[in-house]
Amino acid sequence: MTRITTKTDDDKHTRYLQLQEWVTAALSAGKLQTGRQVTLDAISGDAGFRRYYRLAGSTPALLAVDAPPETEKNHAFCHIAQLFRQYGIHAPQVYAVDYTRGFMLIEDMGDLVYWPLLTGQSHHALYDDAAQCLLKMQSIPCVDAGLTMYDAEKLQQEMDLFPEWFVKKLLQTEMTSEAAGMLQHLNRQLVNNAITQPQVVVHRDFHCRNLLFVANNNPGVIDFQDAVIGAVTYDLVSLYRDCYIRWPEAQVTQWVLQYREKLLQRNIIAFVPEETFLKWFDWMGLQRHIKVLGIFARLYLRDHKPGYLNDLPLVIHYTLSVAKRYAECTDFVLWFERELLPRAKKCEWYREIEK
Repeated sequence: MTRITTKTDDDKHTRYLQLQEWVTAALSAGKLQTGRQVTLDAISGDAGFRRYYRLAGSTPALLAVDAPPETEKNHAFCHIAQLFRQYGIHAPQVYAVDYTRGFMLIEDMGDLVYWPLLTGQSHHALYDDAAQCLLKMQSIPCVDAGLTMYDAEKLQQEMDLFPEWFVKKLLQTEMTSEAAGMLQHLNRQLVNNAITQPQVVVHRDFHCRNLLFVANNNPGVIDFQDAVIGAVTYDLVSLYRDCYIRWPEAQVTQWVLQYREKLLQRNIIAFVPEETFLKWFDWMGLQRHIKVLGIFARLYLRDHKPGYLNDLPLVIHYTLSVAKRYAECTDFVLWFERELLPRAKKCEWYREIEK
């Protein structure tokens, strides 16, 4: 089992004191808040190694971020935040940054993430806002974005996490050469589906835990430092086939086809039949969810974040239910159900997802 070396409590306390001192100086330099002791209240973090602190009583509302430069993409975060804001997307404003130490002072957009708010009929308005936000993102000219391509190599590297972390390390299953060849063949098809779609700005994690409900220009968007230029359906899958919340397939299909119409109206894509667009969406989802099975396993095994195990059953459900729709995936489904599913069902985290 692969483990990483974690910082000691003393290291974390030292970082906290250094951040507090830096924030006090940054506030004074920016004339944002002076004349009293700065209090940093810790709030929950994310899947990375960043730690967030709310500045008590600050005006404007601010967050201090401890983002170690050896693990976090702080230059990318600041660049993309500015890019998104330039095109009308509500990303947090960056007030101050120290790239060397990995400290940032950013706009506090609150903590009303979409996830617990998606109840009753409220989800329709929230998803309408999210779709409009995504349209703004996908309208950004790729030549102006300054982002790397979500190319075949990167897509394949992501899917390689599945056999390494989910199959071998989490389920402790060895893949035969036949199974490895089958998976490689499927991966090539999924990669080709992604790189032949229209290419747009892609957030890469556009889901209910990275969207905040805000009063003005909803939603607030976070965790975008891995943005790239990639397939037009990638963020759509993240949003509508979310790894943390499930919607009826009829509703998902309706949302996806409505979004296709908006893309056509804005000339973001040329005309494609509904069936083609839905296959783009499904196969992009397969790539993402196969990758996520590996990522969630790695977050548990390497990064000591067991909470993500609880999300594996839904991702397994998405993977198998979509793969069963396509003859090209038959061998993958048979192998998964024969070799992996019985082992997964013996794990404490496993649960059945209603069909």
